[in-house]
This record gives sequence, C-alpha cells and structure tokens, in this order.
Amino acid sequence: MKEVALVSEEAARPLHFAAFVMNTTSHIVQGTWRRPSSRSADFNDLDHWVNLAKTLERGKFDAIFFADVVGLYAPYRGDERKYFEAGLQVPSNDPSVLASAIAYATEHLGIAFTASILQEHPFNFARRISTLDHATKGRIAWNIVTNYLPNASRNFGLEGLTAHDARYAWADEYVDVAYKLWEGSWEDDALLQDRERGVHADYDKVHRINYVGERYRVEGPHLVSPSPSAPHFSSSPARPRRAAGSRRAMPRRCSSPVRIAKAH
Repeated sequence: MKEVALVSEEAARPLHFAAFVMNTTSHIVQGTWRRPSSRSADFNDLDHWVNLAKTLERGKFDAIFFADVVGLYAPYRGDERKYFEAGLQVPSNDPSVLASAIAYATEHLGIAFTASILQEHPFNFARRISTLDHATKGRIAWNIVTNYLPNASRNFGLEGLTAHDARYAWADEYVDVAYKLWEGSWEDDALLQDRERGVHADYDKVHRINYVGERYRVEGPHLVSPSPSAPHFSSSPARPRRAAGSRRAMPRRCSSPVRIAKAH
C-alpha cells in the first residue's frame, strides 16, 4: 500500500528555536523573580548568562535573542513607581556587552541583540558590530528598532517621540550608513597580513564612503576589516517606505542563523 505524505515538503522544513530574553529581572513574565527557584534576578552576573547560553546550546537552540529598551514606559497612575517596585524592565542592562562572553562559551549559538538608532552614531555602531562579528566568528545579529518610548527620546536629547514615518526614514539612513561601511569600504581581499613583504593591508582596496545624508555625514573608511558576516535584518510590516521586494527585504552577505525584524 502506497504511503501518503501527511505534510508537504514546505511544511517539513526544520523548526528553529531562539530564547527570547532581556538583560533585566522581569521581561515578559512578570513577578516570577520572587520564586525561590528563579534565577532571573541574577541578571547582573555574567555567569548567569554564560550558563544559560551553554544550556541553550546543549538543548540545540539556534539563538539567544536579547530585547532591550533605552527608556521607561509611560507613567502608570501618574508616575513610574510600579516599574521600579516590581522590577518591570528596570533596571535594564546593555545586552551587547554580553555577546563576546556568550560567544567564547559556545560554538554554534547565534547571538542577537536589540539596538535603537537613538543610541549611538552609525559609524561607531558599525564598528562595534563588525568587532563582535569577528569575536563571534559570524554569529552576531542586530535587531533594528526605531524606538517608541517618549522617555527614551528625551534621554537622547530630543523633545519627544519622533513621528512614525520620520523614525523609519531615520532608520533607512542609519542602515544605509552602516551597510556602506560594512560593504563599501574594505574589499574582501584588502587585508593581506603579508609578513614577507611587510604589507598588512592593500591601501588601494580600502575606500572612504563619503556619505552625506539628511542626518549623517560620514567620511570613512570603516576601521574594521571585513568580518565573517553582516547582521541579518528584514523589512518590518511597520516600515512605510520599503516594499516587500525592496533591496533591504532580504539579508545580504550573511551567515548568522537569525533573521531579525521589529515593528516598533
């Protein structure tokens, strides 16, 4: 008797798993830090994250994904007292600084972290991502967010929340700068490290990007040599200026196991 396939080949594709975490006590499930068996209050301890990463790798997880915010949520009953008393995403530590330690303690686990375009100039951020990509041997990924918290905007000197469409225009330019540095500055074979000739890099294959945009002016070149991959990203449903078939709808020059999209 002929066997009938119960699932299509499309449906039989491997299922990927990522642990959704945040460098804080209470991320999504609130109040569980009070349970005696909970370790979430140990978020300040690097060993906590290294041990979690090792556990995830033993469990065949594909990645650890760090959410993040850079401001407080809207006041509740007039102020933010409840967030502090209950540990609701405050205190909240920078997730990117954990990446190198996690990478050193694991071999295959992808490491994705959230970073807003508010947080730093794209030249320095591109440098940090490239450095982490080298340190993780191509396992780093960036979750691009534009920020939706008024307090976060004020923390970085703005009067309030930037309008939605303007935030995504800002994100487009931010990513343009980053990718010009990652892909348009060093040619793939520019780093020679030729000991016999005493030539470390081929100057003619390293280029300034000379970017001039509405928000950023970046001369270049990128200060980091080409890394194993570039971070994944994909078009967000909330991004109004890019269609699904746009040049940024699919990852480019990537080997990291994580695809990232954020709707804020």
